Amino acid sequence: MANKVSKFLFKLRRSVFGDPPPRVAVLPLYGVIAAGGRFKQAINLAGFADRIEEAFATPGLSAVALLINSPGGSPVQSALITKRIRDLAAEKHIPVLAFAEDVAASGGYMLALAGDEIYANESSLLGSIGVVSSGFGFTEAIAKIGVERRLYTAGESKAMLDSFSEEKEEDVARLREMQNEIHEHFKKMVRDRRGKRLKGLRGKIFSGEVFTGHEAVKLGLADDLGDMRAVLRDRFGEKVKFEVLSEKKSRFGSLLGLKQSGDMRASLGGGMADLPSAAISAIEERLIWNKFGL
Repeated sequence: MANKVSKFLFKLRRSVFGDPPPRVAVLPLYGVIAAGGRFKQAINLAGFADRIEEAFATPGLSAVALLINSPGGSPVQSALITKRIRDLAAEKHIPVLAFAEDVAASGGYMLALAGDEIYANESSLLGSIGVVSSGFGFTEAIAKIGVERRLYTAGESKAMLDSFSEEKEEDVARLREMQNEIHEHFKKMVRDRRGKRLKGLRGKIFSGEVFTGHEAVKLGLADDLGDMRAVLRDRFGEKVKFEVLSEKKSRFGSLLGLKQSGDMRASLGGGMADLPSAAISAIEERLIWNKFGL
């Protein structure tokens, strides 16, 4: 209903005052990509679906700009968001331009692939087109402190790569199979979206290496260097209007001093019990960013 009213007012204004300035919906995609509730500031389809829809429903829309600052994360959430943006872009016939800020790596670069064009700063970090899995092995540690590991499963692979069990070659081989499959999907997305613009050796591009914005342009992973305002003002004129779509805060929650989503539970009584898991999540999130010196 709100969109219909907005479109009606836009048409009314246009009939009275003439063509308004071009409008660009700006969608910030900042944070680690993960399913909801895992990190304090996470990118996932559930949390961004409404904002994506709102971006493409902007009256008088000339383009959608994606501001990306993400070190990556879930390949599933990255692919889901990218597909939703591409589906709406095709449906609405709206161009999408992606702008990498500090980092658009791994899943963050997958988000950039939603753009018809990709721009970056000279010092931005892009790429990391690969798949990584990590963990710890505690078998010797628990043996030293006299802890006996008891694990019961139905299904021989149910506890594959359990941190407290001896690593098995067949489990590692299976993990590599899955990683290679996900990597192939990622590479296909890059080839489909970037096509003939890719200029470098495929072995280098798909090695998992991260590149500066300057290198990314040379390799065809980005189209050019430039910031959002300069690029879009050059394209649509100095009078272009930017509609920044940020997370909507609950008025009810704000009045009560409560936070939303994952933080709501703690505010309503999760209290001290949630602190250990929150601390672990914060450390994990920081380590992901630290990989790129951020």
